[in-house]
Amino acid sequence: MVSLSFAPKDRVFFDLLTEAGQNAVRASGLLQEMLQKWPDGAEGMNREILKAEQEGDRITHDIIKRLNSTFVTPFDREDIYGLATQVDDVVDYIEEAADFLGLYQIEAPMEQSFALADVLVGCCGELATALAGLRGFKDLDPHLIEIHRLENDGDRISRDAVASLFANGIDPMVVIRWKDIFAVLERAIDATETCAHIIEGVAIKNA
Repeated sequence: MVSLSFAPKDRVFFDLLTEAGQNAVRASGLLQEMLQKWPDGAEGMNREILKAEQEGDRITHDIIKRLNSTFVTPFDREDIYGLATQVDDVVDYIEEAADFLGLYQIEAPMEQSFALADVLVGCCGELATALAGLRGFKDLDPHLIEIHRLENDGDRISRDAVASLFANGIDPMVVIRWKDIFAVLERAIDATETCAHIIEGVAIKNA
């Protein structure tokens, strides 16, 4: 069993990863709300998502800076780095999706975008709980399993969404725009599953 009696500076890694997970939850919730309110009620939400993306960058920078100055880490430093950068990617993709809505002047969200946003919110919630649970390496499996299940749902929804674009005689420019949005939402979901794989590895190494 791994010893949890780390120096205070080592425990900060757990705090920062927990903070990163909570930031991803906030960003995904903002995107979900933005889609639900689009276009008329979404004013200013892009700015809030950008703030979350900047906060994610700050947390990632803090983790990497601490990795470079800490001799002993609570678990493998490459896993800490991998988790930090992947959670940051989740928030980056969320910000990109929000940016696309305005950049592409989307008139109304497609139904599948709501479903993908719901999946993403679920993934981020499970990921945040798992990251918080890293401190004791306990009760991680249910949350990781749920991330994998949700990611499979996301894949199915994304495939159906792209198929619907080509089945309904939609304007080619609209097809291109929505393909980009669906793709970036799927990448955000996939990044949560990559985090789940890293956490699984961490749990096995520290069992």
